[in-house]
Amino acid sequence: MNNYETLFVIKPTLTDEELATQIAKITENLEKDGAEILAINKMGMRRLAYPVAKHERGVYTIIYFKAVGSIIAEFERKLKFNEDVIKYLTVKYTKQKEIAQFNKLVSASNGKKEETKEEAPKTEEAPKAEEATTTENVEA
Repeated sequence: MNNYETLFVIKPTLTDEELATQIAKITENLEKDGAEILAINKMGMRRLAYPVAKHERGVYTIIYFKAVGSIIAEFERKLKFNEDVIKYLTVKYTKQKEIAQFNKLVSASNGKKEETKEEAPKTEEAPKAEEATTTENVEA
């Protein structure tokens, strides 16, 4: 199974309920074909670089998933015939560096924050600063 990312733009005229229905419909199509959905990143309404189907804005959504390569053509065909989807793009991750970046994107979309080395000392420095202010108050 390969790692894939599909970005699609949905018409901005849909209500929130219709938007949720469209995203659910697209993810169900993937799952029916045997894909494993890892994360969904709903980016929200954004301005398009150029008008598409007379729309200057669109609702962006990214789906990260693992699937067999043979289902991608059928999935993109379904997106093409979906009247509410105005643009789509599917990217395949194959190299080790790409897969590492893919895993970071999936974890970021799921809300998991990776702790960095810089964050750990900041939490340790805060109590030291409080201790220093207390000793200054005592000396003064």
